[in-house]
Amino acid sequence: MTITLADLPTPSLILDRQRLLNNIARMQARARDLGVILRPHLKTAKSAKVAELAVGKAGPLTVSTLAEAAYFARAGFTDITYAVPMAPAKLTQAAAIMRDAPGLKLITDNIAVARAVAEQGRALGVTFAVLIKIDCGLGRAGIAPESELLLPLADALSQPGARLAGVLTHAGHSYHAKSIAEITRIAEEERQAVLLAASRLRAAGQDCAIVSVGATPTALFAKTLDGVTEMRPGNFVFFDLFQAGLGCCGMEDIAVSVLASVVSHHHGRNHLLIDAGGLALSKDTGANEHAPGTGYGRVCQPGGELPLPDLAVHDVHQEHGLVGTGQNEPVDFAAHPPGSRLRVLPNHVCMTGAMYERYHVVEGGNDAALNPAVIAEWDRVNGW
Repeated sequence: MTITLADLPTPSLILDRQRLLNNIARMQARARDLGVILRPHLKTAKSAKVAELAVGKAGPLTVSTLAEAAYFARAGFTDITYAVPMAPAKLTQAAAIMRDAPGLKLITDNIAVARAVAEQGRALGVTFAVLIKIDCGLGRAGIAPESELLLPLADALSQPGARLAGVLTHAGHSYHAKSIAEITRIAEEERQAVLLAASRLRAAGQDCAIVSVGATPTALFAKTLDGVTEMRPGNFVFFDLFQAGLGCCGMEDIAVSVLASVVSHHHGRNHLLIDAGGLALSKDTGANEHAPGTGYGRVCQPGGELPLPDLAVHDVHQEHGLVGTGQNEPVDFAAHPPGSRLRVLPNHVCMTGAMYERYHVVEGGNDAALNPAVIAEWDRVNGW
């Protein structure tokens, strides 16, 4: 029996396979043109099926939790970078993952942690490969490329039990750029930061095989990645309203959405009530930075390619979403009776996906297919 969107419980996470494939092909072409390895960050998709479509069955991949690393290792991916600074208490867990994924790499920016990695590596009988995290302007983690801590960190990671694998950075501040030209400038600063760190390490006699950068905006708009070995964009597989506001994609490229049911009308308050609230959609409102009025997500017909004009989720509670118009124009209640379905495009798809165990996959949305068939279910991993 064919299952369609009308048969699914709500809220459900919907993935448009054709858009996914288009987005992956675009970034694969970018990596080829820039002459670097694509090591996608799977914190966005958290799905072995998506990873396989992006890079094949072995990797390379980037992850944000050890639960992700273990999940992908079980699925046969052997080359994985855990791109969150390492906590010493997690090293036993990391060593266990290395039995299935010997190419697991860790990161740190702290000498005490680097020493603990080497010490526990010796105790556990493994050699942990570690990248030094470099700050290229985001200001969240990492050391400056010119920091006096760089060489002592490298020395601490060159002891038995550890191995210096290279340097890694992330230009997350590109998400706040005001133009494509500014993203391009940040991409070059990102590149220069890791090149400086790598050159200092090599001048000191250290091996620095991996020079890694990563953010969807900078990967799309960098003019060159000369000297870089790999890039780690993640959001690109699905895109979202934040990326659309930045100019990284069009609305028609957003591959993931949340299917919700209209559960009531409130004419006096001029809104539809849907059964997808803060947990189903997330409370990330970052897309409004570039597109005011986006609220907690733009609204589409179940099989519609583009958002309905001026209709957005303007408020959320835990399990309630309030859908209204941006300019207080009357909502067309007759077009959306109770029991009808809507899809909400996410502001930040990484956050939106976090509450779901699976994707319901459709082949491709268009305005003529108001009730597309579900062709597959793909699992995803959550937690830590």
